[in-house]
This record gives sequence, C-alpha cells and structure tokens, in this order.
Amino acid sequence: MAVPLWRPLPPEAVPEEVAELIQRRRPDHPLRVAMDGAEPWEVELLTRLTGRWIAAAGRHAIRVQSRFFLRPRSLRYESGRTDPDSYYDWLDTDALRREVLDPLGLDGAGRFLPTLWDPATDRATRADYAEAPADAVVLVDGPLLLGRGLPFDLTVHVSVGSAALARRTPADEHWTLPAFLRYQEEVDPAGIADIVIRTDDQQHPALLSRL
Repeated sequence: MAVPLWRPLPPEAVPEEVAELIQRRRPDHPLRVAMDGAEPWEVELLTRLTGRWIAAAGRHAIRVQSRFFLRPRSLRYESGRTDPDSYYDWLDTDALRREVLDPLGLDGAGRFLPTLWDPATDRATRADYAEAPADAVVLVDGPLLLGRGLPFDLTVHVSVGSAALARRTPADEHWTLPAFLRYQEEVDPAGIADIVIRTDDQQHPALLSRL
C-alpha cells in the first residue's frame, strides 16, 4: 500500500481540495463529516468555504456546530471554569449522536436537530427538527471530535503543532492547551483522520489524504 504524501497547497485552494475529496463519498444516507481542529476560527472558515464548494457542485451542504451540543454549564464548570480536564469532555457526545449522527445514518429517519443547547444562555435552543436529503453532506465542526466513537463517515482534522497553537491562542484561553496536548497524545487525530491539513505555517499549508 502506498504511503500517503503531504501536498503543499496555497491557502485559498484548501477548501476546494477538501470539498473534492469529500464529494467522492456517496453513501445511501447523508454523509456525516467531522471538521475537527483546535483553532475555532480556522475550522469554522474551512467548514464554511468547503460547504460553499460542495453546494456549488450541486450537492446539499449542511453545517452543524458542535458548540451547540455542549453539556450544561453546571456540568462544564463543575471543577471550575478553567479546568482543562473538564474542557476535554465539554461536548455532549450522547446528544450529538442521538440528535444528529444516528438519525442521519443508514437506518435513520433523516430528521436531525441543528442545535440543542445555547452555551451563552445555558438554555435549550428550542430549534425545530430539519430534514437532510439523502445526498446531503453534513459538516460537523468543532474541537476534540475524534476518538469518541461517534459515527462519522469521514473525518477532517486541521493540525497545528503545540508550539504554534500556543502562539496563536489568546492568553486568556491558554488554560485549554493541556486538553489539546492530551488529545494529541491519547487520540492522535492527525494519525487517524481521513484528511489532514497541516497549518503550522498558515501561509503554506499542506494536505494529506488517506481516502
């Protein structure tokens, strides 16, 4: 088996390339894609632009933000507001599976909940259920998504080394860095994702595909 190779790309070409790789997967149900990474601004931008390319190719693109599937504040802050071990488990994986991923799987009804919990108000969003066409690509973006047994059909990870992440993380969020170090050590997202974008140098990213 050939060893996947890193391919340097200009930053503006990355979303189109990711979209083209995603488009190759066409199961008999909505394609559930994890868009994972430690830097929310980078992952959100990649998700939005990738979705635009998918839509331009004539396929439905649906974005689901994992930040609307976090545990209630009382559970997230049980050990304090800046506890990295608690942060590692902020995501309500059971809710994300129950309300989004399982209904969009092969035996699901195709109806999903776009949002469940508003972390700002710490209340249910009371969103209505939505229908996902069978040809849809559902892009679930956020941090720490991999290695949790969630039934994604394809995984994308935006990789950044610890030193670069520390430089680019605001000082008041440095308390989260041990959680991402733990993620790298225990899960190795760059080693298991189907598509990896390396962004230590944001002006010269590189892409690796295991598809």
